[in-house]
Amino acid sequence: MRDTQDTHDFAPINRAYNAVFKPDRLSVGLVVPLEAYPNSAVPAMDQHIERIQRAEALGFSSVWLRDVPFNVPSFGDAGQVFDPFVYLGSLSVATRDIALGVASIVLPLRHPAHVAKAAASVDALSGGRLLLGVASGDRPEEYPAMNMTFPDRGERFRDSVAYIRAMNDSYPTLENGYGSLSGGMDMLPKPQSGRLPLLITGGSQQSPDWVAQHGDGWMTYPRDAASQGRVVADYRARVARAGGENKPVMQSLYVDLVADAEAAPSPIHLGFRSGVTFLRSYLKEVQSLGINHVALNLRFNQADIDTTLQRLSDDLLPDFSV
Repeated sequence: MRDTQDTHDFAPINRAYNAVFKPDRLSVGLVVPLEAYPNSAVPAMDQHIERIQRAEALGFSSVWLRDVPFNVPSFGDAGQVFDPFVYLGSLSVATRDIALGVASIVLPLRHPAHVAKAAASVDALSGGRLLLGVASGDRPEEYPAMNMTFPDRGERFRDSVAYIRAMNDSYPTLENGYGSLSGGMDMLPKPQSGRLPLLITGGSQQSPDWVAQHGDGWMTYPRDAASQGRVVADYRARVARAGGENKPVMQSLYVDLVADAEAAPSPIHLGFRSGVTFLRSYLKEVQSLGINHVALNLRFNQADIDTTLQRLSDDLLPDFSV
């Protein structure tokens, strides 16, 4: 992972943020688990560490975990099964350079003191490789299981962000719905560079202006390129009006990469099935419209996963090296 900085880069935060996000460039990462499970809500998690190590060796810039406390049958996807912070701790030892992202921690279901300590621990143990995505949650069934209310999760999300930000300081002071900090005690460890990069997912029950002002970047969902360009431009305009420095935007994308490089696209859930030529052209177009990072999800991929990873590395990554 490169960690260079020039006058045109986004404001630096940590090793992962500085390397993955570059203005006017697009990097490519992967959503964990690196396996296909189109007909089951629960992945097998076979060779999960080995495949992440392979992704690092092949040159992918990041891997992204999800925070799914419960397997909710109506939702249809249990994510990568493991607790994200336990898994990130394991990956911090199993890898050396690849950025370790979580997309995204459901803040209203966790106390922010625990999130801040776990996230700072991962960042320190991994040498500054954590990218912390945060969200308000979209599975109403999980909230009563934790004696939480769903409609007011937006307020708790804001309080949680403020609490996590305060933990960057030595002996912080803060008072909100999560507790009172009087400045008489500190939380350790601190993030390696002094702060955590917080990437807000979608709207997270906030106004667009709040999202633009309070995050270090924005995670959004796949759209056709023209629509994506409009929402990215709106986000960056709001950042500029708030007086902030430019910030990165990333998106997820489900792909099913077929062997025929010239195969035309056909839609799948939150993405498309195509050959590598169309995938490359889509990524180049969203790059030109302001997307800085795309996390590819191979859940619906029909070809062998290891073969697909190699094909993406050989035929796609050379065009998107930051």
